[in-house]
Parts: sequence; structure tokens; C-alpha cells
Amino acid sequence: MEDKLVKIPGPDHPITITPRRGRIKVTVAGRIVADTTEALTLQEASYPAVQYIPRKDVDMSLLERSNHVTYCPYKGDCSYYGIPVGGERSANAVWTYEMPYPAVAAIKEYVAFYPNRVDAIDLE
Repeated sequence: MEDKLVKIPGPDHPITITPRRGRIKVTVAGRIVADTTEALTLQEASYPAVQYIPRKDVDMSLLERSNHVTYCPYKGDCSYYGIPVGGERSANAVWTYEMPYPAVAAIKEYVAFYPNRVDAIDLE
């Protein structure tokens, strides 16, 4: 097993995680996949902000774990889920860091959704 490069967020690559006010609802094929008022907003460098939703507020029965995995030197190993009711478009629509690095430990037990792989991510 090879050693993975681990990077710490800093001035050249900042990462902030803040509680988000308001409700977020994610829908696919007419089904509510997630509904929460306890999301976290992760802002990483110049990338668009990402809403992380607690697993407890996600209908995990609608998700199916994928074999797809990626790695982020700032956050760690990333696992993916598909949403079968959404068809092919919703393959690998959801990602999660199950054992995130300490700098982003707050997103453990949270998932995020690709906006183009679900019908809607409604932000109130």
C-alpha cells in the first residue's frame, strides 16, 4: 500500500466549514432523498461551496453504494453512492468522506450531492 499525500488547509488552499441556516431538500424522480435544517457549508479554495447533509436526514434506503472511490489530499478517501430511482444520470450522485482528515472532521457522517445528478437541491 502506497503512502498517500496529505495536505493541510492553509492560506494557499483554505477550507472552511460553517453551519448553514435554512432548509435544504434534495429530490430525485419525485422522491425526497434528503431534507435537513442542519447542513454544513464547505468552502474550499476557489471552488463552489458544497452543502453537506447529515446522514440522519438522508433517506439512505434510496442510495446504493458504488464501487467508485476517489482521494483528496485535504479531505481523505471519498466513497460514492448512486440513486437508482434517478436512473443512469444519478450514478455516483452522492459522495461522502467516511473517515475525513482532522482538518475537515466536521463532515464525518455527512453526504453531498452533485447538483447535475439530482432533480433539485432546494435551498431555503
